[in-house]
Amino acid sequence: MILHFQIQSMFSNQQLPGWTFSFYFQQTKMTGLYQADGQIHWTSNVPDNVKTELEKQVHDLMIFHVYDRMR
Repeated sequence: MILHFQIQSMFSNQQLPGWTFSFYFQQTKMTGLYQADGQIHWTSNVPDNVKTELEKQVHDLMIFHVYDRMR
């Protein structure tokens, strides 16, 4: 389960898409970059056995926190 999910725009001009994100998973801080096209670039080590599941959860959270609020 992802805890304490946070996002921040990568650019001061928030019209340019791209976000940094962080969260805790199994008491370990995870960080990454979320591109406007949905690509995730991890900036922390993510175990291969949970990477796919974490990416699905990050996509769901980004839809809620960013894209749904833009409407």
